[in-house]
Amino acid sequence: MAKDGWHIGVLGGSGLYALDGLEDVQQLAVQSTFGEPSSPVTMGRIGKIKFSFIARHGAGHAIPPHAVNYRANIDALKRCGVTDLVAISAIGSLAEAMAPGDLVAVDQFIDRTVSRENSFFGRGLVAHVSLADPVCPRLSGHVQQAAQDAGAKLHERGTYVAIEGPQFSTRAESHLYRQWGAQVIGMTAMPEARLAREAELPYALLGMVTDYDCWREESEAVEASDVLSVLNANAAVAQTMLQKLAENLPAQREPSPIDTVLDHAIVTAPDARDAEQMIRLGAIIKRALGRT
Repeated sequence: MAKDGWHIGVLGGSGLYALDGLEDVQQLAVQSTFGEPSSPVTMGRIGKIKFSFIARHGAGHAIPPHAVNYRANIDALKRCGVTDLVAISAIGSLAEAMAPGDLVAVDQFIDRTVSRENSFFGRGLVAHVSLADPVCPRLSGHVQQAAQDAGAKLHERGTYVAIEGPQFSTRAESHLYRQWGAQVIGMTAMPEARLAREAELPYALLGMVTDYDCWREESEAVEASDVLSVLNANAAVAQTMLQKLAENLPAQREPSPIDTVLDHAIVTAPDARDAEQMIRLGAIIKRALGRT
């Protein structure tokens, strides 16, 4: 018997290119009005929970972080009926206590990306969602419990600084981010978290620490080969975490305030809304359309 109301979307980052343990698997080439998603959507279930999965960097890690079509990925999962979104990402550590192999439940972001489309909305249909608390505490709590059940060493909070990439930071930048209060660094969480909020999808991010960023003067600079050596072990823990998440989720999904954030976010007057924009945003605004 299925657990009512849950449909978990998973965005798999570096090292996580497929979702193990799925039953009743379908591969769906979902068409988005925002372009091509990173990969087909793999839909199935783990136990009683429905899952839909996108490999953020595509098959074989062919898409660099600055070229990911974040809007298409979120839009495609929304079209599949996803209710909640779990992001899994490789991250570097800016804090001594967060060592390679540890997992971090990120709760805040500093956005340093510069060239990415960071909103579904724009001219003809304007919306301003609150992003003060960008991660859903309820969903993140479920993910944290699942990670602990999977045997991971977990840090329950962390501020993530999102950089443009694809290059790693300079030492000066790494020191600056530490002064800002960031604990981890990565290249993919923004604008992903922003777009999830606009799409009314509760979002949680589990970061997999692969390395210490280059702020440690006694350490060598970060190399991709070093990162890759840690990814496989982390990815195995992430797979187990998702199995535990399916087991642990409550039988009934309770409504979240994030489910209805567009009710008070769309500010364009009805007679000023652009018809083409309304069509393009169909999956994102479908629920709110009758209320705005």
